[in-house]
Amino acid sequence: MAKKASAAPRYTRFHWLNLLMLTVAGIINAIGVTVFLAPVKLYDSGISGTSMLLDQITPNYLSLSVFLLLLNVPLFLYGMKKQGRLFTFYAIYTVTIYALAAWLITYVLPVDVSIASPLADTDLLLCALFGGVISGIGSGLAIRYDGAMDGIEVMAVIFAKRLGITVGTFVMVYNVVLYVLCGIVLQNWILALYSIVAYGAALKTIDFIVEGVDRNKCAMIVTVRPDDICTALSKTFECGATRMPAKGGYSNQDRTLIYFVVNRFQVVKMKEIVHEIDPHAYITISEVADVYAANQDK
Repeated sequence: MAKKASAAPRYTRFHWLNLLMLTVAGIINAIGVTVFLAPVKLYDSGISGTSMLLDQITPNYLSLSVFLLLLNVPLFLYGMKKQGRLFTFYAIYTVTIYALAAWLITYVLPVDVSIASPLADTDLLLCALFGGVISGIGSGLAIRYDGAMDGIEVMAVIFAKRLGITVGTFVMVYNVVLYVLCGIVLQNWILALYSIVAYGAALKTIDFIVEGVDRNKCAMIVTVRPDDICTALSKTFECGATRMPAKGGYSNQDRTLIYFVVNRFQVVKMKEIVHEIDPHAYITISEVADVYAANQDK
């Protein structure tokens, strides 16, 4: 018998581990932006990129850190009703750490980030790639531990459906407009194009952090011998399988659909077992990002 669920829904319980990891996320994001992107006038995406642009075209006392807080905090507060209070707290905390770390790196620590990256000098490709990857690690950690690094994603969740577009499209349109403005303001389209490279590197890195580098595989098996296949798979891989009744669309004959999750190293073995039992079994394989299983009494 399964245990009675007692855990609170997502975003309703405070965890110190989340706060610790969000602190790490904010610092990492600041390193990627201030050490690699900002020194050579490359831009991050979303509100972070907007803050970088405003930092360069406004008086010196209006720094990147100031704009990060001025632009992000109101957006997070606006989205609090939809996202929840704890998420809003986590998000504001993460951005605050990001802003503080960016200020320390730029103005306090003995690191010169005024005209070139201290690690990649003025190599735009290296700065774009490493800046994108490192800031992507920070953003990915923020998402994985229930926070956020950028208020534009919250706005996307709220307004995308009203505009009849997807969240991804909303964010992409915002960033395209941002990079076009950067090119116009700086009158340098090379920097805008390299900023897109940084954005792409960051997106891919976020996927790896949030969804995992080594994704599991989901196998959908259509067969007439479900008992034998489920028994063999469960015995070999020591995990369960889910069966669902199905019917052939052309033959109109009864079939069974087996849902089974394996890792990438088990795919070949799984196919051999299935086709040894049922040579005519139909198998499709797709990636799954995460697998969650409820604890049960033995």
